[in-house]
Amino acid sequence: MHKAAAAPLAGVPELEAIPGRDLFEVARYLIPMQASLVQGCLVASGIPAVLADAHLMQTDLLLAPALGGVRILAPRDYLDQAQAVLAAFERGEFALGEDADVGPA
Repeated sequence: MHKAAAAPLAGVPELEAIPGRDLFEVARYLIPMQASLVQGCLVASGIPAVLADAHLMQTDLLLAPALGGVRILAPRDYLDQAQAVLAAFERGEFALGEDADVGPA
């Protein structure tokens, strides 16, 4: 990767570029449903995030640790915003309260 292209990633060494694409790994989860939930929060926040390897993990969850789990990928232009959303998710800002109205019963 070119030095100038890697500059935005200097503070977040765990981000990896996907060869041939402008997508970077922003998170990784062993449980596909959890990865899907986080990806949904990213998309709801306006980040075009996608899942990689989710179907592979769902076929056999025992393979998840060996294969590294489900990756959430986002374009370079959204990396800072994605990190902020992930931090908010970890703080519980996307959690619904017990009295949340989720539709008709």
